[in-house]
Amino acid sequence: MGVKAIAQALGLVPSTCLHILRVLVHEQLIRSDATKRYSLGVGLIALARTAIDRNTFAAVAQPALDRFAAQWEVTAIGVEVVALDYLVVVALARAQVPFSLHVDVGSRFPALISATGRLVAAYTDRPWSELEHGFKKLRWQNAPSVRTWRAEVDAVRRTGFSVDRGNYISGITIIAVPLLDAGNRLHHAIVAAGMTSRLDGARCTVLAKQMQTEARRLSSSIFATG
Repeated sequence: MGVKAIAQALGLVPSTCLHILRVLVHEQLIRSDATKRYSLGVGLIALARTAIDRNTFAAVAQPALDRFAAQWEVTAIGVEVVALDYLVVVALARAQVPFSLHVDVGSRFPALISATGRLVAAYTDRPWSELEHGFKKLRWQNAPSVRTWRAEVDAVRRTGFSVDRGNYISGITIIAVPLLDAGNRLHHAIVAAGMTSRLDGARCTVLAKQMQTEARRLSSSIFATG
C-alpha cells in the first residue's frame, strides 16, 4: 500500500503517516519497495516469536502436545482465544506420519470454526443471534446445519469437549478441549487433528478424556500463577 492509502485507512495526516512509516521501516517492522509501497517486514517475525516465547500457556502446554502427537499420531495444537474474532496458534506438535495439517505457530482462524469454534460458542455469554450470524459467515468443506451446530454446541457444555468429524476439512477429525479459569471463561484450548480413518468414535472419546485431564492440569498451573 502507498502512503496515501495507509493514511486514509488510519485517518492520519499523510505527513504524519509517512513519519511513522519511516520509523517502522528503520525497525524492520515494515518494508518499502522502489515504488514507495509498504508491506510487512521480517522484524514482525522476531516480534511475534518473542511474544509467543513469553506466553505461559505455550511453554507449559508444549510437553503435553508432544506426547499427544507421538502417542496418537495427530497434529496437536495449542490455541489462544481472542473473543469471537479469531483463534491464534501459539504451540504446535506434529506426528511422524504422512498426514500433516497445514498450520503453523502464529496461524489465525475464525473463532467459531471447527471443533474449537464449538467451544467458543459454548463458553461465551454472547447472544445466540450473534453466534448464528458469525456461524453463517464461516467456510466449511461440509458445513453442518445451524440446527445441528447448535445441538453440538449444547453438547459441549455437557461433555466438556468438542469433535468436528469432517465438517471443517473432509476426512479429518478434530478434537478440542477448553482451558477454563475459575469463572468458567475460555482463554485457551488444546486441539488434536488426525485422519478420520485413524480416529473412530471410541478412540476419539479416549483421546478427548486424556486431553481433558491435561487441560485441567494446565488450567490449574496457568490460572494459579496468572
